[in-house]
Amino acid sequence: MGSETPSIKLPLIDFSIPGGLKPCTPEWDSVRSQVRQALEEFGCFEASFNKVPLDIRKAVFDALKQLFDLPLQTKVRNVSNKPFHGYVGQYPQVPLFESMGIDDATDSPKVESFTNIFWHQGNPSFSKTVQLFSKQLSELDQIVRRMILESLGLEKYLDEHMESTNYLLRVMKYKGPQSTDTKLGLNAHTDKNIVTILYQNQVEGLEVQTKNGDWITVKPSQDSFTVMIGDSLYAWTNGRLHSPFHRVMMTGNEDRYSTGLFSIPKAGYTIKAPEEVVDEDHPLLFKPFDHVEFLGFYYSEAGQRAESALTAYCGV
Repeated sequence: MGSETPSIKLPLIDFSIPGGLKPCTPEWDSVRSQVRQALEEFGCFEASFNKVPLDIRKAVFDALKQLFDLPLQTKVRNVSNKPFHGYVGQYPQVPLFESMGIDDATDSPKVESFTNIFWHQGNPSFSKTVQLFSKQLSELDQIVRRMILESLGLEKYLDEHMESTNYLLRVMKYKGPQSTDTKLGLNAHTDKNIVTILYQNQVEGLEVQTKNGDWITVKPSQDSFTVMIGDSLYAWTNGRLHSPFHRVMMTGNEDRYSTGLFSIPKAGYTIKAPEEVVDEDHPLLFKPFDHVEFLGFYYSEAGQRAESALTAYCGV
């Protein structure tokens, strides 16, 4: 499985340019080159991004604590017919982990509808914090995705690519194991979506696997976000970028809270590698597929057994 290599760190890329990053500028081109290199080598990187103010970043963790402190019979009201979108918890395999999903988290009415599931009289502070955090963070997702397409010469697909996704905010809690021994928080996996942007409180736990099998511990920082590629973008770019395995390992007494903003292909949208990324040196890796149908396979017995669910489902 590989060993832990604390000497290796994920690249840190600064998106907080005074006045903002603007396409067709030397600053944009420099950051774009760093993004491409990091996603080819690691499949992820740390991003400094000041469009999400510190007070909102702090407030989102207060909101998470408020949500997860609700009784279990209240939390299970968060249901969804999409795999892994509703409340997840009480699993013997990962007893420290619980999470909930907020669909269309950049949309204020959708977030309010989610909030009203738990607080019948509403909770305006919670709704505003979650929606604002998601909206501001979605700007980073869009910048990264535009840079990826530009770096691959796929600008003509930009509008279609951006319009093909929705945003899911997944909020997560990992209980402190009350032990100095390291305990599993969440199994090693690759994400299945387009891009994931993770933000965590000051409790360690996230680990990312390198291509040679070693594990990097991601040191939490209130000043950076972890940007990661999912299998759907890996397939769409025909393997030009890396989709990394990652896991959560817990120790100590403190609870770990984290958020994940996921750009997810809409149901019915077919993920198909553009012809520009398929050639003799890069033969087609995956047949076209629907993300929601792929998720259904991933959570089946066969999908869970497969070393690579994506290859088992639609590999050429």
